[in-house]
Amino acid sequence: MSRRTGVSLSSLRYYEEKNLLNPTRLENGYRDYAESDAERVEFIQLYFSLGLTAKEIMDFFECLFQSGEKPQCLPNAIEVGERKLAEIKKQIDILSKAESRLEESLSKWKHMVSGTEGMG
Repeated sequence: MSRRTGVSLSSLRYYEEKNLLNPTRLENGYRDYAESDAERVEFIQLYFSLGLTAKEIMDFFECLFQSGEKPQCLPNAIEVGERKLAEIKKQIDILSKAESRLEESLSKWKHMVSGTEGMG
């Protein structure tokens, strides 16, 4: 799974410790991952990169991966999801403003270097 996903063995063990990942154990003690575990690892990586805790991710997984409907998990998952979505939109806005300002500065500096500005 580490080779397949690019995630370190220690991270996979941590995910298992937090019950985010539950591979079966073979007789020789090796872990046997299901096909769906690769997608699950991608979700875990994404959600950790968004700043979610292992508990919040587990709450999402109850809604995402459990068979059958689990309406009791939805209110918390919705609350966490909406909070994170608001944070992401704020970050996008900040990055967009930074991008515009940097593009303006670079354009100005390039014109200055090329001698097209400041000659009067």
